[in-house]
Order: sequence, then structure tokens, then C-alpha cells
Amino acid sequence: MNNLDQDQIELLENAQKRILQKKRLYYHFVIYLFVSVFSLICNKLLKIGTDLVFLDYSWSFWLSFIWFFIIIFHLFNVFVTNRFLGNKWLKAQKKYLIEIQQNKIQSLKEEMEKEAHVKFESEKFNSNSSLITIIAAASENNVIGKDNKLIWHLSDDLKHFKELTKGHHVIMGRKTFESMPKALPNRTNVIITRNRNYTADNAIVVQSLDDALKISKKDTQPFIIGGGEIYKMAMSIADRIELTRVHADFEGDTFFPEIQLSEWKEVKIDKRKKDENHNYDFTFIRYDKIFK
Repeated sequence: MNNLDQDQIELLENAQKRILQKKRLYYHFVIYLFVSVFSLICNKLLKIGTDLVFLDYSWSFWLSFIWFFIIIFHLFNVFVTNRFLGNKWLKAQKKYLIEIQQNKIQSLKEEMEKEAHVKFESEKFNSNSSLITIIAAASENNVIGKDNKLIWHLSDDLKHFKELTKGHHVIMGRKTFESMPKALPNRTNVIITRNRNYTADNAIVVQSLDDALKISKKDTQPFIIGGGEIYKMAMSIADRIELTRVHADFEGDTFFPEIQLSEWKEVKIDKRKKDENHNYDFTFIRYDKIFK
């Protein structure tokens, strides 16, 4: 017995139960025959209870008749119910119910994780911690400039940039700062350069992006405004991208990094058509980082 595996043990136990069920059926049938014959003798030969008649049949008939159906039920239970709805069926049902419960638990777990994720993102975006935001305008082929100059002039884009960045830190590379006539007003200008002797009016000069973010840590939403190399460095640490997508291709020497949709999701889109003030169709797109 000790050498038998679990399946063999279960088969043996099931066979023993089946033998016991059939044995009880046999005993039941023998008792039924004995009682039926005995009641018939008492009723017909010994005249016991001859006045007990129902629907013209004696009590011995009704005893045997009703008991016969009990035997039939017992027979059905042994050879049908217990055979097809026995241990194997019970195990299958148990496995099925366990799988249902596991699926419900998994669904509940996923729902809880989803709620926790949403709560985390909400707290991140609405807490006092900084929401590091990249803001840029790029063509369909990701060009953002040529010869350190903008290629297009979109008045609504400039208004959009001003509205978003007003009152915040704007972080940029030296070339981006030098492409502007002066420091951006109503904002804290932070310039990144390797030149430790570099100075600029109305601006803070630092040597790295990390230093720029430390300077901006009290700002709820510091903006990174270029150029191309600064954008590349910022993609891994940014929480949001405010992108103006200009729907045309241009030649240029400065490019915006490719946005990986596995890491970023579009959360807001505002499409604009070209008109007398805008030479190109363009779209304001907001991307938020996907937290995994």
C-alpha cells in the first residue's frame, strides 16, 4: 500500500466504496423480498389485517408496492447517481468552484491594484511634490529647430506655452537660452551649461539637469523647455509631456525624442486647424507617464 501513488490509492478507495454500495443494495433487496413474502403470508394465509384495504388492495400489496419504488430509487442511486456523480464528479465540481473563486480573487486583486495605481497617480499629480513637465513643439518628423531657431510661428502655441509656464521654473540648455532675446519674464529661468564661468541676466546657471531640478524642487510643476539634448536626458525622469505636434515635415538639426507609447499615454488632445494666423494644422497633446 505504501508503494501506491495517490491516484492508485483513490482508485482503490473508490472501488471499495462501490463494493460496499452494491453490497448494501443486495442486503436491501433480500430484506425487501423477505418482508414482502412474510407480509403476504400474514395477510392472506393468517388473515391478519384483512379489513385494512385501500383502493381494493390489501395492506401487504401496498407495503410491497411502495417498498418496490424505494428499491428502484436505491438501485438508481447506486448504478447511476454514485457512478456518474461520485467522487470523480465531486472532485471536478470542487476544482471548478475553486477556479471560480480564484478568478474572483484575481479580479478583485487586479481591481484593488488598479485603484491603488490611480490613487498613486492622483496623489503624485496633486501633492506638493514636483510634476516634472517637458514642453515642446515638434513636427511630424520630430524636428524642433534649425540653426538654433524656430522653424514656424504659431501664435496660439506661444500663448499656450506662456499660460502653462507662467510663474514656474523653466529649465533649458544654454543654446536654447541664447536663442531668446532675453530671459522669459514672470518665470524663473534656469540654464544648464558645462561652462562654470557662464553668466546670464535674470537667470540661474547650473551644470546639470539634476542641479536644475534641485533648484526647482519647491515648484509644483517645473518645465523643461529644450533643447534636444536636454529633452533626451529628461525623458526618463519627466512625469508629463505637453507637446504641440505640428502636422508637417521639416528639415532641421534639432530633434525631439521619439515618444514610446508603452511608457506614455495620451490624456488630452486639442486639435487646431490652420488659418490666417497659423500656416499649419497642429495639435496640443498631453502625455502622462505610465507608472508600472
